[in-house]
Parts: sequence; C-alpha cells; structure tokens
Amino acid sequence: MRYDDSPPSPESDSSVSPDRRWFTRRSGLAVGAAVLAPTLLAGWVLVQLTTGAGADDARPPRIVMPAAAPSPTPTSSPSSAAPQAKGPLSGKTVVIDPGHNTGNFKHTSEIDKKVDIGTNLKECDTTGTTTNAGYMEAEFTLDVSRRLRTVLEAKGLKVVLTHEADRAWGPCIDERARIGNEAAADAVVSVHADGVSSGNRGYHIILPAKVKGGAADTAKIVGPSRDLGERIGSNFARTTGSAPANYLGSGTGLVVRDDLGGLNLSTRPKVFIECGNMRDAKDAALLTSPEWRQKAAQGIADGIVGFLGG
Repeated sequence: MRYDDSPPSPESDSSVSPDRRWFTRRSGLAVGAAVLAPTLLAGWVLVQLTTGAGADDARPPRIVMPAAAPSPTPTSSPSSAAPQAKGPLSGKTVVIDPGHNTGNFKHTSEIDKKVDIGTNLKECDTTGTTTNAGYMEAEFTLDVSRRLRTVLEAKGLKVVLTHEADRAWGPCIDERARIGNEAAADAVVSVHADGVSSGNRGYHIILPAKVKGGAADTAKIVGPSRDLGERIGSNFARTTGSAPANYLGSGTGLVVRDDLGGLNLSTRPKVFIECGNMRDAKDAALLTSPEWRQKAAQGIADGIVGFLGG
C-alpha cells in the first residue's frame, strides 16, 4: 500500500498574503505528518505480523515493539524458580533401523561382501523382499520407521534412524549395530517384513540368543531384549489386529536367533520385528495400506514406551 504524503496546494485566494500562505502550507504538513505517523506504524506492525519479514520463515514472526517502561525488580532471583518436572522418558534414546535399502538391488556386489558378526561371517546386507506387485520391503520399512519416529518424538524421546535411503546401499549389518551402540540407545528396533510362501501369515519378533564370540557378547541384553520384544508384540497385535505368525514361533510371535549380525553385535536391548508376509496376498494388502502402516508404527511405539517406563 502506498501513502501520498505530498503537501496540499497553496491557497489560490490572492487576498491571502505570501507569508500567510507559507504558514498555511507548513501547518498542513505538520498536521498531515501527525495524522499519518500512527497509520504508518500500524501498517508496519501489520506487515510484520502477516509476513514475518526478516525472520526465518520456518518460525513464527518476531515482533519488536517499542521499549516499555522498565518492570519492577523481582523480589526473587531466577534461580529460585521451580525446576520443570522430568518424565520417565526424559533423556532416553531410541534407534530405529529400517531394514535393507531400496538401492541394494543395484549394488549386489557391495552388499554380498562378508562382514564379521562375531560368531561367523555374513553378507553385509541383503536386498529384502517385495510383494507380488513389486512393493519393496525397503520402502515399507522406511515408511513405518519414519512414522514410528514421529510417534516417539511426540513422547519426548530422542530418535535416531540408521539410514533414510540417503545412501546408495546399506548400511552393512555390523554398522547398523554400531549405530545403536554408539548412540547408547535405551532400545533398538529393526523393522522388517517377511518373504515366505503364500498362506504363511502374521507378525513375529526376533530376539537375540545368548552368544559369545569375537565382538559378539549378548549376555547382558538377552533379558531386556525379551522384555522389549514381548511388549512390542502384544501392542502390535492390539493396534493392528494381526495375529502371531502361523508358520514359526509356535503361536507366540517370538523367535530366538543367533545368526543375525544386527543382534549379535548389539550391546543395547534390541529386537527385529517382521510385520507380516509380503508374499501372502492378505498380508500384502495390509502392508501396502498407509492406514495400516500407521497402526503398525503406533503398536511398535507403544511397546517401546512401555518398555522404557513411559
């Protein structure tokens, strides 16, 4: 908006003396400025409110108002203010490991290289599976992991993802374990979906076995990992309506394995969750549904929060 602040035209009445006309023009200018100044200030404030000019547009606008009279000196020092209460999740860290990587299919030679998982050597990573329609496990795991992060961060937890498909392939299974260890994670969950024959349905949680060899020593995490896995399983079943796998785990939804580097090399409580079977049409219909994936993320999050005492 433009404001016209030019002075009014001189009086056309020739009976008015030049001095008088000069005085009239000067008085008009002064009155106009006095009237216009509040309007301009109001307009400036309005622009700041609506555009956030000069501020980071990711943040609310910062309004700087004219200085007010100094407030009375407080009777108590700032240090006497009561500290904010801290919840049971304060300061805790969760690492989420989205299984595989969409780029692994193009880097098979790299992911086939062997890495030491303590008890033996194993492939750096695998491609993962797909539905019959081509929906990749790596797409599924990353989507659920991101949803899971959002839910957990809303609870006040610090969340670290091992990757976000921001690298061409991997990371290798030993690096995935190392990320959780170095973050001193209070819980680590690796998100997966299975790829077995049609008719096999349901979820299952993979728990670490007690192993010791090389860099692998799971003695301290076997107990807490089982607690974590049981909590995730029960909450996952409740929120998604899914049943425990009908093809392993004897209906418990829990399986113990000693051949997974991500578990063997972990020093933090950790589990894998296979959310369903991508090769079964009924399970695939769930896994490809954004609404169901949100339920899956919520169920996993509820289990983690329960494990951490939230």
